[in-house]
Amino acid sequence: MWTCPKCGEPTEEQFASCWKCAAPPGQAAPLPRLPKRKRFYFLLGLAFELVLIALCLLLPECWLQVEARNLFLITHAPAIFLIGTTGLGESAVTAILGSLIALAVIASIWGLLIYLVTRPIKWGLARFVVSPHQKLALNCGAGLLGVVLLSWTVIANLPAKPIPFKASPAVKSAVDGNTAFALDLYQKLTARPGNLFFSPFSISTSLAMTYAGARGQTETEMARALHFNLAPTNLPLAFRDLESRMDRVQRWNRITLTTANSLWCQKDYRFTDAFLNLVHKFYRAEARPVDFRHSAPAAAKEINLWVDRMTKGKIKDVVNAGQFTDLTRLVLCNAIYFKGKWQHQFKVSDTQPDVFHVATNETVTVPMMSQKAHFKTARSDDDSVELLELPYSGTDLSMIVLLPETRFHRSDDGEPPGLPDLEQKFTADNLRVWLAKLDQAEPEETWVALPRFTTTQSLNLVKELLSLGMSTAFNEKADFSGMDGTTNLLIDDVIHKAFVEVSEAGTEAAAVTVQVMASKGMPENFTVDHPFIFLIRENGSGSILFIGRIVDPTK
Repeated sequence: MWTCPKCGEPTEEQFASCWKCAAPPGQAAPLPRLPKRKRFYFLLGLAFELVLIALCLLLPECWLQVEARNLFLITHAPAIFLIGTTGLGESAVTAILGSLIALAVIASIWGLLIYLVTRPIKWGLARFVVSPHQKLALNCGAGLLGVVLLSWTVIANLPAKPIPFKASPAVKSAVDGNTAFALDLYQKLTARPGNLFFSPFSISTSLAMTYAGARGQTETEMARALHFNLAPTNLPLAFRDLESRMDRVQRWNRITLTTANSLWCQKDYRFTDAFLNLVHKFYRAEARPVDFRHSAPAAAKEINLWVDRMTKGKIKDVVNAGQFTDLTRLVLCNAIYFKGKWQHQFKVSDTQPDVFHVATNETVTVPMMSQKAHFKTARSDDDSVELLELPYSGTDLSMIVLLPETRFHRSDDGEPPGLPDLEQKFTADNLRVWLAKLDQAEPEETWVALPRFTTTQSLNLVKELLSLGMSTAFNEKADFSGMDGTTNLLIDDVIHKAFVEVSEAGTEAAAVTVQVMASKGMPENFTVDHPFIFLIRENGSGSILFIGRIVDPTK
């Protein structure tokens, strides 16, 4: 303890005089001020408090806003209680005064907490970092990390707006044709038991590349079966515009939608430059030479590695060496991968085990996700189908759930109008009407319960394509002279493999279509507790990217 040499007043540190003696004559002594360190941490606490308030008020509805509001309510509960019980909130003046006092107190508490957290860090720096340059580098690094994390948080939670897209008449025609083919193919696949999932967009794109080399009756049958209503010269343009649209709806950390095409050609077999240039220009498909004749395992491995990479590891081993023969000349691949976050995400803590009715006398327990938010819902005119739109971030893509009237409530004629009844009505014309009603509906607050599920599907589509009228492409009469200038090629196999995972955060889906060419030698409550159909749709163009049927979410 030191004393002032002029008046003998005790002082904490050694100075020429105390603060009283140092004051100019005739002036009052200055008011005591907070030490610099305390002011610094108080201002840090005040800044943290203001940021927290801004997050609560300015952020759109998202997980960060919910967490910020919860933190605000928990930490400010005593202040809110005191203002409410003491009557400080009865008038504007007392409410403002009480709020300012509370702000100062809470800012001081935040400052103390920041001090307590940073004190060990400073102690560690002082103990282990000797050089001032090292301290400066660490402080700059910590500051840069904070800026990066803050920027990431802001960008990840900015409100995502839909990206506009005006479809040309050619694109509309291609989309209508793809939808009609998708539902025709779905009808051919309904006899398969259990869950069903495939990507009609992937299948159409792969077959469109093949169609580019078809001629004569083969071309006519493919156009009829696949509903390719455009002239052969205009169809590639429409598919190129659709794939460009898929590229545009990408959103960092929210939406990933990628498509890829490839041609795997027998290395000593010659294809026309016109065909290779066309599929490269309009379908972005690169020709890759392989040796099916002498190195079939190596060719299969290379194709599977490409598929694995394009689908982010979700689809593996789509082909095997046994599928290739000495006559294999070309394998065409299309891969599509989608991963999207819901616009309104489900909370994991709200997911609870619940009953899902697989059949009249059979139930399974599933993890049932649930939430209340604003969604579009609609009903078919005969009330037999309920529709729900679950948009992904940005609303460029949506999952459409088609839920049949529960099969456990009998209709007047005694027939159970469940999934079989919905599948009979699941035609292109009916779907167009249902989706139009859903698109015109206004979002309303709806309680949604949807099972969490994952399913994988492997399909060989030769039988289905034959039944749709594409017979010549698979027999000796096939004419794919647009590919190689001869009539020696035919389609030997059409393989499709698809994967989908629906969870609280969003949806992840992937699909791949492989063709082997050989030579000739809503209501307020929407509870999805029984089998249903779902679509994943690109809303700008109306393209149906994926179609699925879930009979048992546990399989």
